[in-house]
Amino acid sequence: MMNNFSPLSNTVFPPVVKNLLIINGIMFLATYVFGNSLGINLNQYLALYAFNSDSFRIWQLVTHLFMHGDMWHIFGNMLALWMFGASLENLWGSKRFLNYYILTGIGAAIFHLSIRTIELNKAADKLNTYTSAPSIQHFEDYINQQVTAIYQPDFLKVLSIWEANPNNIEAKNNSIAIATELYQTDLNSPTIGASGAVFGILLAFGMLFPNVMIYVYFFLPIKAKYFVILYSAFELFNGFANNPGDNVAHFAHLGGMIIGFLLIKIWKIKRPDNFF
Repeated sequence: MMNNFSPLSNTVFPPVVKNLLIINGIMFLATYVFGNSLGINLNQYLALYAFNSDSFRIWQLVTHLFMHGDMWHIFGNMLALWMFGASLENLWGSKRFLNYYILTGIGAAIFHLSIRTIELNKAADKLNTYTSAPSIQHFEDYINQQVTAIYQPDFLKVLSIWEANPNNIEAKNNSIAIATELYQTDLNSPTIGASGAVFGILLAFGMLFPNVMIYVYFFLPIKAKYFVILYSAFELFNGFANNPGDNVAHFAHLGGMIIGFLLIKIWKIKRPDNFF
């Protein structure tokens, strides 16, 4: 309900947004300091691993929101957090905004991991099908169906050795080993970043300030409502396209938007009286 909100004045850096920016910056710096100086990989403990992975821990549903891969990754997320999040925190108050941020982030993570579980289960089934009856033809089919371009040269090398000598037991065993290694690599590839929560913020901004102009790349003007619609369609398309080499968690972005939409409806949040 709107009467439960504690709106702030028009603050450029409201407290939750400011502290989220600081915490993310500290964690980004700590990742490199701990990794380079102490040999401790914080992503191993704080990034988000698949439910199927032995590395999954429940706290990762929250901690992955504060981990980022490189400077452009954190810059893009933090810029969007500040640009759109400050307006929402000023409107809702800090408590409601923080609840929204954390809930959309966790919801996006669960949504993403649910899709990942389905994908990994399918990959495990195909791996088991191959390893139970390995052959040159089955291995070639496995490469065409399961192996992305970046890994294909290693697989094709094993295949060529096996084709040159079909009775080569070592080549057969190597085909099983490399296929298993690829699955384990995929299984234990973590997800990091605040994008799920940021997309929830973007959705809320588009719903509450639909006619505010957003300048894409600081140049192309577009109303917030159209920007959200187009970006959602883009994420949906890329999520289902599942392009090889695409390491963006598109379904996490969509999950953040879906959870954000549900929260806005459940909390009965209305547009501000002076919206335009």
